[in-house]
Amino acid sequence: MQHHPLQESQDSEEEPKLKYERLANGVTEILLKDAASCITVHDKYKCHYGVIFLALGTHFGKVFLLDIQGNVTQKFEISPVKINQISLDEDGEHVGVCSEDGKVQVFGLYTREGFHENFDCPIKVRSVYNSPLLLYERNWLNRWKTSILHEGEGTITNIKWRANLIAWANNVGVKIYDISTKQRITNVLRDNVSLRPDMYPCSLCWKDNTTLIIGWGSSVKICAVKERDPTEMRDLPSRYVEIVSAFDTEFFLCGLAPLADQLVTLYYVKENSEHMEEEFRARPRLDIIQPLPESCEEISSDALTVRNFKDNECRDYRLEHSEGEPLFYIISPKDIVVAKERDQDDHIDWLLDKKKYEEALLAAEISFKNIKRHDKIGMAYINHLVENGDYDAAARKCQKVLGKNMELWENEVYRFKTIGQLKAISQYLPRGDLRLRPVIYEMILHEFLKTDYEGFAMLIREWPGELYNNMTIVQAVNDHLKKDPSNETLLKTLAELYTYDQRYDKALEIYLKLRHKDVYQLIHKHNLFSSIEDKIVLLMDFDKEKAVDMLLDNEDKISYLHKLFKRDHHKGQRYHERQISLYAEYDRPNLLPFLRDSTHCPLEKALEICQQRNFVEETVFLLSRMGNCRRALQMIMEELGDVDKAIEFAKEQDDAELWEDLISYSIDKPPFITGLLNNIGTHVDPILLIHRIKEGMRIPNLRDSLVKILQDYNLQILLREGCKKILVADSLSLLQKMHRTQMRGIRVDEENICESCHATILPSDTAQAFGVVVFHCRHMFHKECLPSPGTIPGAQFCNICSAKRRGPGSGILEMKK
Repeated sequence: MQHHPLQESQDSEEEPKLKYERLANGVTEILLKDAASCITVHDKYKCHYGVIFLALGTHFGKVFLLDIQGNVTQKFEISPVKINQISLDEDGEHVGVCSEDGKVQVFGLYTREGFHENFDCPIKVRSVYNSPLLLYERNWLNRWKTSILHEGEGTITNIKWRANLIAWANNVGVKIYDISTKQRITNVLRDNVSLRPDMYPCSLCWKDNTTLIIGWGSSVKICAVKERDPTEMRDLPSRYVEIVSAFDTEFFLCGLAPLADQLVTLYYVKENSEHMEEEFRARPRLDIIQPLPESCEEISSDALTVRNFKDNECRDYRLEHSEGEPLFYIISPKDIVVAKERDQDDHIDWLLDKKKYEEALLAAEISFKNIKRHDKIGMAYINHLVENGDYDAAARKCQKVLGKNMELWENEVYRFKTIGQLKAISQYLPRGDLRLRPVIYEMILHEFLKTDYEGFAMLIREWPGELYNNMTIVQAVNDHLKKDPSNETLLKTLAELYTYDQRYDKALEIYLKLRHKDVYQLIHKHNLFSSIEDKIVLLMDFDKEKAVDMLLDNEDKISYLHKLFKRDHHKGQRYHERQISLYAEYDRPNLLPFLRDSTHCPLEKALEICQQRNFVEETVFLLSRMGNCRRALQMIMEELGDVDKAIEFAKEQDDAELWEDLISYSIDKPPFITGLLNNIGTHVDPILLIHRIKEGMRIPNLRDSLVKILQDYNLQILLREGCKKILVADSLSLLQKMHRTQMRGIRVDEENICESCHATILPSDTAQAFGVVVFHCRHMFHKECLPSPGTIPGAQFCNICSAKRRGPGSGILEMKK
């Protein structure tokens, strides 16, 4: 089919409901030499071959089979005169043809079988002439049986068969016949009797198996065939007809076809019709109307420019339709036009033609058109907005149109840069899961930094720091600050960049330099309390009241005294008394370690604070440190009720009186006795406890406790025996080592001197006799220099080492020659 501008809408702003194409190819060649007289459509939904095809009859007596593109598939020479009507069976295998020369032919399209009948006058419809209406049926012997359905009312001009119902029109009206019961149901009289039936023929169309639409002249009737109540039948037909809608139209009807619950109507418009613009006169009109009980509502109206329309009359037009698909064929002698319902693609194209880009984009999204078409529509819309100078709207549409297409995004950014509108598109760049290359964001930031400090600051606040290289932008800002070092916008933005980079010290310095009111909010937001330890003075100078409130509200986070104490227990000793209260109020877990480690805190003050708050563990520690161990033990037993802790405390103090107090307190408390029996065996003789247990007292797990005491005793015996063995072995080893040491020889040479006379211990003439005494302490004497002359046993100790009785100087070695 070749597209042709056939339609002329009276309202160019209203979207048409149908689109039109001229049936071309073989049809064009046929109509150059011949003229179309009738056409019938066979649906693929009925045909075994699964295709739609057409049968075209001409004024020169030929029948052509066509595909839906208008190509000729078969040709039949039927008669030398006009073909009046063509009919196809449901299978699309047989065709019936009646012609102006009185012939009726039924033959197979794919076989040679056929039926021929000649009549004495022109046949207007299949198997019909003048007065009777004949029905031809093939019987079981493959012979044709003829039945007369109607006669005596003149020429039958139209006939339509649907299921078991046949409707035909003559000069009087329209009859409906039921084949299943062989009964005529009704006669619908003709209106507009003044019109010539041959010039304004009747149009018949079955909407479904029981609904007949009649159009005659300017009158339309919709007839519903219904089943009659069996109780009312008597001699009446089993069915009856109810006219559910009847109305008149402005123009003369040439054809009717159903479209859902609406009607497609083909009108013939006279040139002298009133209220008709000149350009639309004489053209056939195809309207879509909504039938009402007594009127109709016009949905759409199109004037068609068919070939030679000025030479045509009402009887020259026909309307046929395809039941399976909404296709409508407008037949005129020199033109065949196909009307189709407009689909979503047509709707989108019409919106684009009207430059309704936003509606076209929405329509494409709703109909799930492929992404290429979506991009095409969207880009056309963006281009249109850019051409009209609506840059913000164009940039905003980029979010929807460009989606996740990185290449399109980057192309648009460079286009907006070229036209100097980076500021417009910067607000809509992807900044979530989809991100462009960092260089794109950096390019925009650099552009803003050159021309618009405020816009640059806004982007830094709105864009996540991960979109670009933070250090690159920091360097660029610092370069600009060299030219304008006091620019508050740049300084504040630089502080934000430092914050993104977690360089809080530098950010705080800038905020304090600017005396910015949000500095305290910055500290809270980013939990920067660890970064302001050396900036307290600056904060106090800036806003003393806010600084004090912040410090008081966050004593647990700003722990200067605690850190000072951890570093040096003595530096902050003048604050130790204050620290007791601070720990007690805000940080109790660190109070006891502080009391243990501090040697400067006042114990009485600490005891008072802990007792006021009923801090038992801390109070116990302070009482023991102040020497009141018995009171401390009493608190453990009475207030904590923890025998294990009491025993541990008694072990730490290792005081017999404490053990006695513990035993006395526990002697009437069986659970405490069990705890003592299980734990004191290595510190106190358990007999002392056992002898004091009252006879008959029930003690939990007593047997297990006694067994444990015996086991502990055996363990002690084993340990003592083991220690004894180790001690004896060590003593023997040391004795043997000492004996080996004392038995060693001592070297004496000319370098050694006498400790008494300080002369060389060896004489210069070794040939002479001499005597030397050497002690184990390595002190040497000439024998004659010893303080107690006499025999060797009288000189047993070195007088130098005499202070150490039996020390290393004891024992001597004698050398003589």
